[in-house]
Amino acid sequence: MSHTVDRLTEIVTPPPSTGIEVDWEETAGAVGTALPADYVELVERYGGGRFDEYLWLLEPDARSYYDLIEKVDDREGDLEDLWDGGEAKPAQLEVPGARAIAWAATDNGEYLYWLAHEGRSPEEWTVLVNEARGERWEHFEMGCAEFLLKSLIGEVRSELLWSRYPADPHKFESSGLYPRRDDDDDEFDEDEDDE
Repeated sequence: MSHTVDRLTEIVTPPPSTGIEVDWEETAGAVGTALPADYVELVERYGGGRFDEYLWLLEPDARSYYDLIEKVDDREGDLEDLWDGGEAKPAQLEVPGARAIAWAATDNGEYLYWLAHEGRSPEEWTVLVNEARGERWEHFEMGCAEFLLKSLIGEVRSELLWSRYPADPHKFESSGLYPRRDDDDDEFDEDEDDE
């Protein structure tokens, strides 16, 4: 059990039960690699959902728009298109075998990635943050759970994330509170009250 995730649960109460069962081998096959143990523990303790009404922890086979496997695939394709179109690739991803694997997203459109390297254990992966609709990237020499904890308690500050994040008091909203996207429709199902 991760000391970091334990500390996180002391400041942001997880749901009493996630109600999910992830097939981690199947997820690794879909993503193309095993995932870090701290991420597995985050999902097992919290499930997918939103921290402080802003930062979404992606979840395999999510009950909402924030599905890990879909986002990993979508973001890799989108990034390749941007780089092929002339946008600057961050230096950390110029290393042969380096890969950006999405693990979180925000309501504003920023993405958080693992900086994964071929032949390197997932426990050694660090965090990249990419601004919404822009070329700027930040690199943090820590895993995803440590980044999440330290960003919530103010020990780490990203210049690319929303200035009102983190919130006070902290809270977590399960993605299970939101309707699942219809598989036959590209649009996320909205409540009629939002019209």
